Order: sequence, then structure tokens, then C-alpha cells
Amino acid sequence: MTPRVDKVVVPGVFSLDGQDFDVENNVWLVGDDDEVLVIDAPHDAAPIVEGIGGRRVTAIVLTHGHNDHITAAPALREATGAPIWFHPMDRMLWDVVHTDAEPDSELTSASRFTVAGIELVTLHTPGHSPGSVCLHAPDLGTVFTGDTLFHGGPGATGRSYSDRPTIEHSIRSELFTLNGNTVVRTGHGDDTTIAAELPTIG
Repeated sequence: MTPRVDKVVVPGVFSLDGQDFDVENNVWLVGDDDEVLVIDAPHDAAPIVEGIGGRRVTAIVLTHGHNDHITAAPALREATGAPIWFHPMDRMLWDVVHTDAEPDSELTSASRFTVAGIELVTLHTPGHSPGSVCLHAPDLGTVFTGDTLFHGGPGATGRSYSDRPTIEHSIRSELFTLNGNTVVRTGHGDDTTIAAELPTIG
């Protein structure tokens, strides 16, 4: 079967400095009709489970630790039996959201996942948060960037533990080295390409 990428948009609330904001998060399902890897678990597990559609889930990979990307992770794990993969440098963010649950495995810059016959490679891209990661799927010509790179440039750096020079360095060194035609699938909003975003960082 041909591997594919499905998107589930999950609405919810994003908390920042004691204020709540409405937000829509992209959840990416990479796989085929039999198995799927889930990227991010925001807000509510139910629509993600519906998008999975009974397929076997090989892993739940979280791009970073902000609450609007990890809130539903334990519930999604319970529903699917899949392990949660999470970068340890964002553990302080996890602990704010989940006081009675643990991730299962630690992401590193060399973590690799195989699903539906394709490989996804983890790229450590700190800046939006210390443990932010992207997942590159060369066989699909795409990269899943979480909140590191959006249509229109780098992710926001106004949160705790974020840093503008660091995110720009991550984008230049890890993402802008990819083929320009690589499709960028973001944590919020529309897709873009590496080539389209090159001018966004001077």
C-alpha cells in the first residue's frame, strides 16, 4: 500500500502567561491503511482517534512540550497502546501539564521511525523550546516542523524557554539544508516549502 499523510485539525485552548487563546492545531498521521505514526497530540484525543480509524499506531511523537501539543498524549496512548516519544529537554514543560503521567521514550537528534515502509528522521531544532524537534520524511519529500517553522517564517519566540537566535540557527542548519521542494507541514496553519521560506530569515 502507498504511504500517505493525513491531517487532523484539532481546535482547543492555548495557555500563555495566565491567559487562554483559541487555537487550531495540526495533527499529522503518517502511514497507510494498516499502520500510522501520529505527530503531536493536542487538546482532545477523540478527533485524533477518529482520524486514525482503527489503524495500528506505531508511535506518538511530540514535536515539543507546549501544552497545546501534548495535552491529549496520555489519553491517546491509552486509546491506542502506542508509546509517547518526547525530547527530554522539554521535560519542564511536560511536568506542568502532566503531573501523573510519563513519556515512554526519549527523542534524540538521531531517533528514527519506520512506518508503512518509510523512514522518518528526527531533527533537533531548539529555539521555540529547548526540546523542539522536526521529523523529516525524505521518501515523502516532506518535513513536519511543529512550531519551529511556519508559512511565513520561524515560530514564535515569546514564550518561556524560547530564543530567537537559537530558532534561526536551527532553521538554517537543519531545515534550510533540505531540498527546496520539501513540503513543510506545520503545527498550525497552511503548508509551505523550504524554498518559499528561505527569504524569511536574513
